[in-house]
Amino acid sequence: MNTLAPSPLVRWIIAIVVGLVFVIPFLATFLFTLSSPDGSYSAERWLALFDPANAARYRPIWTGLANSLILAGVTVLIVLFLFTPTMVLVALRFPRLRRGFEFLALLPITIPAIVLVVGLAPIYLQIGRTLGTGAWTLAFAYGILVLPFTYRSIQASIDAVDVKTLSEAARTLGAGWVTVLVRVIAPNLRQGLLAASLISVAVVLGEFTIASLLNRQVLQTGLVVINRQDAYAAAIFTLLALAFAFVLLLIIGRAGRAGSGRTPS
Repeated sequence: MNTLAPSPLVRWIIAIVVGLVFVIPFLATFLFTLSSPDGSYSAERWLALFDPANAARYRPIWTGLANSLILAGVTVLIVLFLFTPTMVLVALRFPRLRRGFEFLALLPITIPAIVLVVGLAPIYLQIGRTLGTGAWTLAFAYGILVLPFTYRSIQASIDAVDVKTLSEAARTLGAGWVTVLVRVIAPNLRQGLLAASLISVAVVLGEFTIASLLNRQVLQTGLVVINRQDAYAAAIFTLLALAFAFVLLLIIGRAGRAGSGRTPS
């Protein structure tokens, strides 16, 4: 029995307080979107979002959302097909480089976004000349931005699995390195890869500074544009974005509990 654990009553109090901290701002914003000047409440502002007559008015949001979803997909691909194999390679072949690699992976979280933009601006001038100025090119910057979060998720799964023994056994049976990575190691890292992917999506959908300073249109910059025209619509879209991020966190939590509850056969 853990004597340091709080009593059930204390846990309930903590849960209620934390829940109120999250629920009250959501509820206040939701009521704000429903409120009318005469003090009544109406859902017509929510219904107006899906009115074809308002399509031009809300185009920055829909364009930004589409660009953010594309960015999220490309960023996840960078994490899965570039960052993850590198981490596995370090674990298998270069374990002495782990601390240095960890330092580099966690470094972006200590650098302000404005400083990152100053360093990335000359690079993006060249990217714009060669690959164009499409919003998807932000995925290179976002790939750096999500490194600290994805590193912890993936490294925890690597530490929980004996990747060296698995790879040696597969190689002994004649499997190539690609097969070892895709069919042997990756399934055992499923929990960490899922968490890293979902965290990457949440970070990309919530990022504003880099996109704004590099003049790219994403969800958050679209919210700023709409907020100048209609504060109610901006609040509605903000609620939807926060709800989506909350669902992602719930999925991560479920995946974590499912992974920890499995027992080896």
